[in-house]
Amino acid sequence: MKFLADVNIEKSIVDELRILGYDIKWIAEDNPYLDDLSIFIIAQHENRILLTNDKDFGEIVFRQKLIPSGIILFRIKGQDTKEKVKLLKKLLTSHGNKIVKHFTVITKHKFRFIHV
Repeated sequence: MKFLADVNIEKSIVDELRILGYDIKWIAEDNPYLDDLSIFIIAQHENRILLTNDKDFGEIVFRQKLIPSGIILFRIKGQDTKEKVKLLKKLLTSHGNKIVKHFTVITKHKFRFIHV
């Protein structure tokens, strides 16, 4: 499983996935000025699951009807990075098979999977 972290994803999340052995590219390291559609296309082209804090990717998927390799949207109040890392690890451990070709929303209390 490969990931592409949006520029708004915290470095500690990227670092944790790298420690766990995941192949992850971070837009902040490559080209922090890319627009959302360009980021989406890179993820799609490289078959990477996109990690983001940006709800605008829902617009790309659901209004423009573009099919992603997978998107994980963090919706954590207060943007608690430690909580995000913990929840992402839980998602990958218990539901890793559900995130490909899904728009997944992570909140403090649940994971929501929308097939796209």
